[in-house]
Amino acid sequence: MRSLVTGCAGYVGSHLVDRLLKEGHDVVGVDNFSTGKKEHIRGALNNPKFKLVRADLLNRAAVARALKGRDFVFHLAANADVRFGADDPRRDLEQNVIATSNVLEAMRARGVRKIAFSSTGSIYGEPETFPTPEDAPFPVQTSFYGASKLAAEGLIQAYVSSYGFQAWIFRFVSILGERYSHGHVLDFYRALRADPKKLRVLGDGKQRKSYLYVHDCLDAVLLATRKADAPVNILNLGTNETCTVNDSIGWICAELGVKPKRIYAGGKRGWVGDSPLIQLDCSKMRRLGWKPKRTIRESVLMTLRGFKR
Repeated sequence: MRSLVTGCAGYVGSHLVDRLLKEGHDVVGVDNFSTGKKEHIRGALNNPKFKLVRADLLNRAAVARALKGRDFVFHLAANADVRFGADDPRRDLEQNVIATSNVLEAMRARGVRKIAFSSTGSIYGEPETFPTPEDAPFPVQTSFYGASKLAAEGLIQAYVSSYGFQAWIFRFVSILGERYSHGHVLDFYRALRADPKKLRVLGDGKQRKSYLYVHDCLDAVLLATRKADAPVNILNLGTNETCTVNDSIGWICAELGVKPKRIYAGGKRGWVGDSPLIQLDCSKMRRLGWKPKRTIRESVLMTLRGFKR
């Protein structure tokens, strides 16, 4: 496989690059380094089968040049922090929708027809069915991030229908692990390092979430691209368990050996678009032979220990 990975220096993207190279694939990585880090791809840069292209996906011509000789696209580049969407809604539009449109048009121009896309469980908003299956009725969108990812999914599906593309769309829960770049584990770690005696918590701490370890996620992505063969393959990725924010705080505090006073902002949501309960039905992915190897607690602690190292 001669693949292109967008967001190659990002958190999940850099791990994917490592996995593809380890399997012997030829990889071109694209990143504008707005959030990606060169240290994440240090090993890849020493591999003769890897080529780095510094480019912004808003530059369609640059994307088309990077696609020369490729036969598969893993599109992971995005604005991935749902919390600040209301502060700058155009960021989600540009980085998630327009960037995806440019990738698809560049693929069409180059004759590349296969794309794997990192979507999100946030597109379900606040559903009525738990665990939430891929064919759940869509409620009103609750975040610019979720809305932009849903729009990108729609574009991809239209290219499948119109131009004979094949797509794998993965709706992730939050991903944990080494190189983790934003989210509650990092926020709490930094806060407790600065002041181990108190911890401010958005919401009431009772929000119930699901998380997935990054390598379990990539196991699923790579398996699905080999075994799921429909024109459009939409797959939830997560665990069968959930934890509360308070559960996670307890694990983090125990690992750090601190007992802070918890100061809650209150309410069922930590920010606009924060769903009080996230749990995806992943039976469709499991029927392909996949299941996560790590529990949520193990994923939180492995992420935390990565920060400590």
